[in-house]
Amino acid sequence: MSIEIIGKQIASMRKERGIKQEELANFVGVSTQAVSKWENGGVPDIELLPKIADFFSVSVDFLFGRSITDYSGLQKALCKKIIDTPNEQKFKVVFNYCWDIERAMFGHIPKDGSIEDYEKALGKQEQRYSSIMSDYGFTRMGVANKLQYFLLVPENQNTDIAIFEGVDYLTFFKDFSDKDVFEACILLNKREGNKAFTENLFIKNLGIEPNKAKEIISVLEKYNLLYKTQIEMDDETTTVYNFNPTPSFIAFLIFSREMIKKPDNFSYYSGGRNKPYLK
Repeated sequence: MSIEIIGKQIASMRKERGIKQEELANFVGVSTQAVSKWENGGVPDIELLPKIADFFSVSVDFLFGRSITDYSGLQKALCKKIIDTPNEQKFKVVFNYCWDIERAMFGHIPKDGSIEDYEKALGKQEQRYSSIMSDYGFTRMGVANKLQYFLLVPENQNTDIAIFEGVDYLTFFKDFSDKDVFEACILLNKREGNKAFTENLFIKNLGIEPNKAKEIISVLEKYNLLYKTQIEMDDETTTVYNFNPTPSFIAFLIFSREMIKKPDNFSYYSGGRNKPYLK
């Protein structure tokens, strides 16, 4: 492989992305003439290669025309980066990768900038979204300060089976449309999951009758959100409950919120889907 391919790669990426020679030169710290020389058969100094690669968000190997034919190398590097990140920073780091993935799906390769940088430019109460809706799948992303999440759903050939088979949606929505059941779930999600309780928790906090508290417990047990334990106290058997929290409930709230308050402020938006979502 000839080293002169570096100049061809630089010229190809620059023209493809509509970047001027002057922009690259300023970023790397060389003259515009130097960039022109590279693109016409010259070779950058070796110490400049990492900075050139950073400018185009590619690897140094890519500058030499070496693309990864399988993703094993990228996969290992990404996994190692995440593994080496302290636990308290992991979700922020991975969410930044999600932001990069979303932008790359739009064909946009950012030179720099994290999700935090983007959000600083926005109002603290502003919510931004990003979404791709294509015939190959869809994404949905809550980008900015108020609510952050990332969903990617590849196209499924058996949507009816995957979504509907064995699931009674009507009963579920009926159960959770009960105001007291819904508020009980909110109450439990605000408590520590390992704290046991009795029916009196609902009676006291929701202002309901004992029969209604029993009804709520029955509904939550049906969806495996509660498990009960019999304990002996003062020669009497008392039933106590523990909450079994699930992030699915929070996801349910997130996307219900989107249905109620339709997103209208997008960072990126692609509505090129022609297929129906359900088959």
